[in-house]
Amino acid sequence: MNKFFKGTATPPSLPVITSFVNEIRAIVFPGLFERKSLDLKYILTQQITAAFQCVGKELPCVKDIVREFKHFVPELHTMMEKDVIATYEGDPAAQDFFEVICCYPAIKAIINYRIAHKLYQLGVPLLPRMITELAHSETGIDIHPGATIGNSFTIDHGTGVVIGETCIVGNHVKLYQGVTLGAKSFPLDENGNPIKGIPRHPIIGDKVVIYSNATILGRISIGNNAVVGANVWLTHDVPDGATILKD
Repeated sequence: MNKFFKGTATPPSLPVITSFVNEIRAIVFPGLFERKSLDLKYILTQQITAAFQCVGKELPCVKDIVREFKHFVPELHTMMEKDVIATYEGDPAAQDFFEVICCYPAIKAIINYRIAHKLYQLGVPLLPRMITELAHSETGIDIHPGATIGNSFTIDHGTGVVIGETCIVGNHVKLYQGVTLGAKSFPLDENGNPIKGIPRHPIIGDKVVIYSNATILGRISIGNNAVVGANVWLTHDVPDGATILKD
């Protein structure tokens, strides 16, 4: 096992990270979840430091990262408000916003993703994946923290959704359960290893609807206002406004 361990420190604590995410959720949705009054600055500093040391990376100015994240929290509130409204308006079964926030797995997955994505943007290793995998294990929704997802995003039902690392998803996009925004087979380097860091996942335009169990693979573009039907296997571009159905 030691050959996989590059650093010299204990890995970040999953229970502590869980408490951190829950506290952020309580701040973003005030009055709906219990606040623990945790020292978030201390926790984030501690866990970021552990993450860098664990993977053997040079430690940056953690204070700057923590400050940037703190400034992001009001923006997160605005983004999640739009996601909640989109989810409520997109589901006739939703009775009120309280139900959407407290009961819908998509909201759990999306807030974890948005927290993780900010840390990913700030160059923090390990923690972003730990945060999104918390939601994955609870909801069955697998969103890589590296994906870029616009405002007013919603996932109906949600189980089995996969969104890959280099996906770009526009505004007002709606996915149904079982949708995969994935990659095709990976290009290999001269040693036969997968080449990392290249764009390999789809680009989804604004106001796109993708129905259940559709599989969209590779660096292709789905145009604005397009509709992708259920069970479609798609590896080519789709123009604006098109409707793609299974043959």
